[in-house]
Amino acid sequence: MARNSINRMPYNRQTTFAGGLLGFALGGFFDGIILHQILQWHHLLSAIESAPFRNIQMQIMMDGFFHALMYVLALVGLWLLWRQRDTFAMVGTGRLLAANAMIGFGLWHVLDGVLSHWILGLHRIRMDSPNPLFWDILWFLVFGVSVLAIGFWLRRRPGDNNLSGAGGHIAAIVLAVAVSATGPISAIPPAESRTVMVLFSENTPPEQIFASAAEADARLVWSDRSGRLWAIALSDSGDTSAFYRHGALAVSGNFLTAACLDWTVL
Repeated sequence: MARNSINRMPYNRQTTFAGGLLGFALGGFFDGIILHQILQWHHLLSAIESAPFRNIQMQIMMDGFFHALMYVLALVGLWLLWRQRDTFAMVGTGRLLAANAMIGFGLWHVLDGVLSHWILGLHRIRMDSPNPLFWDILWFLVFGVSVLAIGFWLRRRPGDNNLSGAGGHIAAIVLAVAVSATGPISAIPPAESRTVMVLFSENTPPEQIFASAAEADARLVWSDRSGRLWAIALSDSGDTSAFYRHGALAVSGNFLTAACLDWTVL
């Protein structure tokens, strides 16, 4: 009995929720950064055909709300993790955190596949593919079902009574760093790009937008129909702070902006 009690992985509800929420948020960040920004295979509402959602400004806004929700979940997970810091010395806590994080990560992709791809029809994994179902199923199996299965297997695997309590601290640090790093990483623009996306406030007059471009040593490329979202090409000495002085709400390529602006296709 004593040996089995040592081998049994410790259960704590808040530690379980913390690992699951952080894994779920990481799944959302992974999806957003890889598919929305780097590969640019889809936006959150790419498959919605109604007029308001075909506007690039609305697509970017919805992606921003999506990332904001992931940040909220991540912050809750970090708070729960901090509250349970005294349990990290328990044998098996590191495996518990890792297992629950993998379960959360896999659960995100399973729910995204079932709800967003097949039930609600918000988007597909690769919108430009002649066979989108192939990519949906591939993503669902690789990053959803398989990761979920590994997480459950790891959670049920008997603990090793030779393990020290250091594993809990290491797993907690790795999870916290991974979640905390996704924001800055998602705000890094393409290295070769000198074109930024600038979202101006609703009442910014055109002459003020033109003045901001002149002050920033930049060239206006195009705007959406509302006249609020502009693609602007910077010179090598261009200064994006000028846009904020002329009514800009967000400028891509810095840590104050919605991340998906950095990777918008021009």
